[in-house]
Amino acid sequence: MPDYDYLITDVKNTAENDGTEFAEQLPKIVNKAENKLTTDLDDHGLTVYTSIAIASGKAVVTIPSGTRIVRNFSMTQNGSRKNMLLRTMEFVNDFWPVSASTSAPIYYSYRGNTEIRIAPTPASTHNGEIMTVVRPTTLTSTGTTSNYFTDFCYDALFAACMVESCLFMKDSTATQLWEAQYQYHINALRNQARRTRQDDMAVNASPAGGPDTLIKGSS
Repeated sequence: MPDYDYLITDVKNTAENDGTEFAEQLPKIVNKAENKLTTDLDDHGLTVYTSIAIASGKAVVTIPSGTRIVRNFSMTQNGSRKNMLLRTMEFVNDFWPVSASTSAPIYYSYRGNTEIRIAPTPASTHNGEIMTVVRPTTLTSTGTTSNYFTDFCYDALFAACMVESCLFMKDSTATQLWEAQYQYHINALRNQARRTRQDDMAVNASPAGGPDTLIKGSS
């Protein structure tokens, strides 16, 4: 299985550059490539589930550190988990203008990049779970030597590193070639992610815009 050292050697050999400056730049190149994949992928492998406790009368919840996207927010109410519905802050403020008033929560909205607002304000303490997109732990030579990108997205990670390497070496022609390779691999991963969201017995879209209502092979 590829790891950080394997990736560094692969990039050096492909770039045919054993220079000291290039070697010193490689950790930054890998870091940029990882950021690029985190931004471009829509993959279950980047999803993290965090359990939280929401106190009674608390309308604002802190988003887990490192969150790029909140994919889902749910709360346990009357013994059952209930998915909160995402709305704009304007909607939430209009729906529940007095945050001191309490009731069973229904909606949430982003409050900047680090907090979410709940409406109505909960009348009792609830357990909750936030489903977020988080960048995997950064690859290093001595710490995390492998992560989701090296294990499942190596071709895209390598191509992204080559794009950044060619930019560093001021090779515009090679940059275009590797950018095309990166787009090929990232699109393949996106297609793979789309396939994980479709059961083979169901069509991948409902005309009603909700859960799949048509079943393949049925009359």
